[in-house]
Amino acid sequence: MTGYAAYGLLGMPLAMSALPVYVQVPAYYTTQLGLTLTSTGWVLFLARLIDTFQDPLLGLWIDRLRGGLHRWLIVAAIGLSAAFLGLWLPLVATSYLALWLGLMLILTYTAHSMINIAYLSWGAKLQPIKKNNASMLLGAAAWREGAGLMGVIIASVIPSIIMLKPREQIAAAMGWYSLAFAGLLMLAMIALLYGSPKWQRTATAHTHGHAAWSVLTGNLAFRRLLAPYFLNAISVAIPATLVLFFIRDRLQVPNQTGLFLAVYFIAAAIGLPMWVALAKRFGVARCWGLGMLLAILAFFSAALLTAGDSEKYLAVCIAAGLALGADLALPPVLLAQVIAADEAAAAYYGIWTLLGKLALALSGLALPFLAYFGYQPGQAGGAVLGWTYAAVPCACKFIALLLLIASHRSFSKTTK
Repeated sequence: MTGYAAYGLLGMPLAMSALPVYVQVPAYYTTQLGLTLTSTGWVLFLARLIDTFQDPLLGLWIDRLRGGLHRWLIVAAIGLSAAFLGLWLPLVATSYLALWLGLMLILTYTAHSMINIAYLSWGAKLQPIKKNNASMLLGAAAWREGAGLMGVIIASVIPSIIMLKPREQIAAAMGWYSLAFAGLLMLAMIALLYGSPKWQRTATAHTHGHAAWSVLTGNLAFRRLLAPYFLNAISVAIPATLVLFFIRDRLQVPNQTGLFLAVYFIAAAIGLPMWVALAKRFGVARCWGLGMLLAILAFFSAALLTAGDSEKYLAVCIAAGLALGADLALPPVLLAQVIAADEAAAAYYGIWTLLGKLALALSGLALPFLAYFGYQPGQAGGAVLGWTYAAVPCACKFIALLLLIASHRSFSKTTK
């Protein structure tokens, strides 16, 4: 196994746990366990909000680690495995289900963040490193996101098939899935810690929080990158939260859920090397903007689909999946390029993941929003479900594209 492959493997189990938490958990707790749509939406929002604001602190702590990184990652991996299993096997009565969901989500989010922030900052500071060389950063990102897409494909197919089983069989099947995930996570952690290029530490890695914050806020290119990244993250988070409801109640083809998700992520995997190659030739920011434009053109039509439009939605999944490769590979590289070679990276990625988590938290409010307009899971979804699922994300992504274009000069000057 090459060094970059050993580094990238961890992306697979991280994706295997993330997708079911964001996609299947809301539908599982509402349709299978009986939690109301409004309660589920507010629990998702509050748990994600708590998770959001811990990420900068985790980033600072990671930057200050003096040789305890192995222990940090192993503890986080054990915690993530246990909490992920707990999500699918609640040990409380129905009246305490919302509390259990909130607790397991917070534990899952925290452990996942502990791993993910360290993992992303590791990829930004690999040894050997030559002034954050774009080709090297794109290579590491390609392995990481490629493995992540493999994990997402697994997570889109297997849990979707499990959710079609009789209610009494779902918990046990998801329990076995959780154990398989835990085994792969431990193997990937061993590969990262003992087989990948080492994490290059910096002279400023142990700076105090106030000084670290001053460095972050003083980086103009970093500040200008945050708004387009945040709005783009919202444009991805809303469909991720609503996709199962859209397929089941708007298209009314729940038996094709696994097919749609698999095609979407397979298309992303196919498109990933294309975006990496284009970014090496034409620039990371320019190609990310092109990916946003393709996503808007592909996804907006989903708002117009109705019951039985399976073939049309499949075409949307293919085109939007190809565009997803840009969203996955290019923004982390763009961030790595605006971090100076002598600066610690984890604090930057703490802010970065904070915005991604905040986007997910806000997307949870889509559920009570739909409930306010009369939608209930299991009922035929009206136009409001389609427009919330597709049109609102496209509007967010279009604004993100405009902001990225406006800020492109600052990125170019910083990353040359």
